[in-house]
Amino acid sequence: MERVEPNTTVWNRHFILALLGYFLLFMSVSLFFIFPLFFKQFDAPKSRIGLIMGIHSLTAIFFRPFVGRFLDVKGRRAISLFGIGFLILVLPCFHLIKDAGLLPIILRALTGIGWGVSMTATLTICSDLAPLERLAHSLGIIGIAGLLSSALGPLLAEEIVRQFGFSGLYNTGVVLLIISLLCILFTKEVMRPNNSGHFHRPQSLKNLSFLIVLLISFLPIFHGAVRGAVVYFIALFGKSIPFERVGPFFMAFSAAAILTRLGIGGISDRYGRKKVIFPSVCIISLNLVLISQLSEFWMLILAGFIGGFGQGLIFPALSTYIIDILGQANKGLAISLYLTLFDVGLGIGSMFFGWVSDLYGYRNMYLFAGMLFFLVGVVFTWKAPSPVKYSE
Repeated sequence: MERVEPNTTVWNRHFILALLGYFLLFMSVSLFFIFPLFFKQFDAPKSRIGLIMGIHSLTAIFFRPFVGRFLDVKGRRAISLFGIGFLILVLPCFHLIKDAGLLPIILRALTGIGWGVSMTATLTICSDLAPLERLAHSLGIIGIAGLLSSALGPLLAEEIVRQFGFSGLYNTGVVLLIISLLCILFTKEVMRPNNSGHFHRPQSLKNLSFLIVLLISFLPIFHGAVRGAVVYFIALFGKSIPFERVGPFFMAFSAAAILTRLGIGGISDRYGRKKVIFPSVCIISLNLVLISQLSEFWMLILAGFIGGFGQGLIFPALSTYIIDILGQANKGLAISLYLTLFDVGLGIGSMFFGWVSDLYGYRNMYLFAGMLFFLVGVVFTWKAPSPVKYSE
């Protein structure tokens, strides 16, 4: 297999090709955000639809840590191609679904496996193809591809279903995956730091104590939890105020996150990870407090923009921090660990903060989430180790 040295610029040919593959892969999955509509014809209970949709994330979360270690030992490209190829084989089977029974649960579980494998591997490939000193900046750009696909996928899916039904949706997903596979196929593997043509066993993690790993894990978990409080409950809270629309909140959030990542998303490459992470935590925490005080529609838009700004800062800084701590030789494991911790927080947070809102209302829930996230950020900044490169 031909390999290339890492590039000196982010926007090199191989990075763009891999990024396109990642975007199309993400698009193929985001098409299924409207999949619950398919089951309306069967009068399926909400609990069953929730299980069908949720099993995808659960299997992805379960497989990601194992995938991360394989990426560091076996290489990224082959595993990415395997994951995408697996999805290509599974998606045509959706044509066989005739009810809300066992088959859609099994198929969604299988797509979760394929997604967990392919997404982690492809994201790692993209980061490999960017300069090491601009790692946070490149991860911010990769995150933009995910944001855009999440926004465009459901819009495209609605048009496809309107014109061709859900069969057209499945077929479109396969086409996107095939193009994604071709993009990765023509993306060359980056040579490992030892300048050999082989992937060797990653460095040991024994020098990291259990308490340090636990401390590092808390922040991405709580970040996912408070993100879930916003994503899953802001629409219900907005309607209760009442606001006629909450869509502009998400538009402002996405716009701010994208602009931040394009502009200063790589600021931690220059000033250090923790020096960016803590201000990001403060911004997100203050924004949650602002949400708890919403009374005017302009405040909702402002909250969306501030939240997106904080998200645009914290994602590249925190994900790269974990890579720095675990070491470049463990990059696949680090990326998969970060994504897993965030998703675990997202799931736990939706349940926990839902329970809090039932007891004390949405306003107190957001106020509590902001205070809790700030305290976790303080402890992280105080006690978490600093990467060697950015000793503080």
